[in-house]
Amino acid sequence: MKLNYILTVGALACGLAGVTATAQDKKDQSIGQDLKDAGKDTGRAAKKTGKKVKRGTKKAVNKTAEGTEKGAEKVRQKTAPTP
Repeated sequence: MKLNYILTVGALACGLAGVTATAQDKKDQSIGQDLKDAGKDTGRAAKKTGKKVKRGTKKAVNKTAEGTEKGAEKVRQKTAPTP
């Protein structure tokens, strides 16, 4: 039981030592790629946000115009001469 545990821990230790050596090389390359990806993601998010703001503004303008027209119609009805 003890021997099995010691062998497992030893194997993991050797494996992790090898992983850290190769991970350092990949880490240097991936930092630049991560920055590029972050820049692209930020650009996409800004574009998406801009489109949503445009759509929301358009909806608000249209609703305001509808309300204004409705109010103007009420004023016309109240000020219309009665026959």
